[in-house]
Amino acid sequence: MSTGIDVQAGVAGWHGFVADPQPDRLREMIDDAAVFKSPAVHTPQRGREKVFAYLWAAIQVLGPTIEYGRQWTAEDSAVLGFTAVVDGLDVEGVDVITWNEQGRIVDFTVLVRPYKGLGALIGAMGLQLASDAS
Repeated sequence: MSTGIDVQAGVAGWHGFVADPQPDRLREMIDDAAVFKSPAVHTPQRGREKVFAYLWAAIQVLGPTIEYGRQWTAEDSAVLGFTAVVDGLDVEGVDVITWNEQGRIVDFTVLVRPYKGLGALIGAMGLQLASDAS
């Protein structure tokens, strides 16, 4: 059963954003009802502005060193494996992104390892989110 969702366009859009991060472009990619989930936050973050805040902070923290490798796709989603360096520590993770029929992100889940890398990421994200909020 086809969902009418163009996952390849969504993946290409995400990679394009990562290569040239623009806040307005990111905001347009996110649905009003989007949800962000990460091991760095206890509860899912809901709504376009909260999801935007976390993804924008993440691209500031990870963007300079992030490299995407393997990817898997389904009818409405993709899993994108990445590596990055945060505070001198190697981080490995996956972004699990789900799009709606309008091509907007409705769910963005991040999984990161190892534990020390996650700790560095949590600290850096906290600082970036505080900086962005001021």
